[in-house]
Amino acid sequence: VMSTEEKQKNVRTKPALSCTQAIEIIDRVFGRTVLKILPLPSYDDQNFYIIVSDSNQFRDCVTEYVFKIARSSDSENADLIEAQTRVMMFLKERGFPCAMPVLTRDGKIMSLETVDCGLGNNEYLVRLLTYLPGILVAKISAGPEVWYEIGRMAAQIDKAIQEFQHPTIKSLHRGDFIWNLSNTHFLEKYTCLLGQDGNRQIVEEVIQQFKEKILPNLSKFRPCVNHGDLNEQNILVESFKASNEAAGKELVQEYQISGVLDFGNVSYGYYVFELAITIMYAMTVCQEPINIGGHILAGFESVVPLTPEERDAVFLLVSCRFCQSLVIAEHTVLLYPENREYLMITAHPGRKQLCNLWKMGKEAIEKIWFGIAASYKGINPN
Repeated sequence: VMSTEEKQKNVRTKPALSCTQAIEIIDRVFGRTVLKILPLPSYDDQNFYIIVSDSNQFRDCVTEYVFKIARSSDSENADLIEAQTRVMMFLKERGFPCAMPVLTRDGKIMSLETVDCGLGNNEYLVRLLTYLPGILVAKISAGPEVWYEIGRMAAQIDKAIQEFQHPTIKSLHRGDFIWNLSNTHFLEKYTCLLGQDGNRQIVEEVIQQFKEKILPNLSKFRPCVNHGDLNEQNILVESFKASNEAAGKELVQEYQISGVLDFGNVSYGYYVFELAITIMYAMTVCQEPINIGGHILAGFESVVPLTPEERDAVFLLVSCRFCQSLVIAEHTVLLYPENREYLMITAHPGRKQLCNLWKMGKEAIEKIWFGIAASYKGINPN
């Protein structure tokens, strides 16, 4: 359990800039005049939605941006935040729907600012990113075809990043990063936060299985850099009307991916990690949570087919991500109780889904997932 001093240090790491402070920085650092500013929900950094006046001698227009303030503990690692931003820019250049950083007055992609949020001066890295249009996938009842596309895009992102090169790339080897699936066993010291409910027992069983079956076999998975957080709050979609032959040329609502947000969890991992993470988050918002993994798997494998060892690990890795979500959310709520509602968005439904998943067991779940994935190829799963 954290000491009071540690708690205070951690609380200070979450930025709490006022709108006035944000407006001043945006004007001074980025040379933009803010017309409207709204706080956005976030896990452990701080974000504002802003509308600025982008007047110049040729035209008057207003533009939307997101102003991002990294917590001070992350701001100490400028290389990491630069690498994550460069990955985003790299993907944007290759046609992925990612935001772009607006350069500071002196041509940089971010700036280190000293701000007093009420607990003395702290340094925070700030960035101004272009605003992406669309609706959060969490807000629509996305059908299997949307999740297939999300699975496909998850694999495309990891595959594309293989070609990314930049001097800061080594900072993406984040050995002690709590959200990296390689570090599932780090959760052991926090399971006490789950009390004595049934979930705690499952979490402890999952961690044990991870230590026995995944940890010694990581070298059997194909490595890559992961986005690492393709959750329902980080994917935007836009709707369009398409004609449906089956429904007699009737127009039906369809969705296409219009934005990939939040590159704060980018780190070295493995292809199968990205898949497992995407499946887990989809399960927390889907009407058919058990089936959805099959559609995401099919999309993913249309780009990066899994090896037998990777396929064998998917069930356990999805379970590991559920455990990370539950345990880390409980721990973060201790630090930021005022942010409880946002922190628990995924954790609450996750409890039930983890319970169902673990009860059904690996064999039953794999039969469903692999069966659905095989139906896309029109082949027998075995």
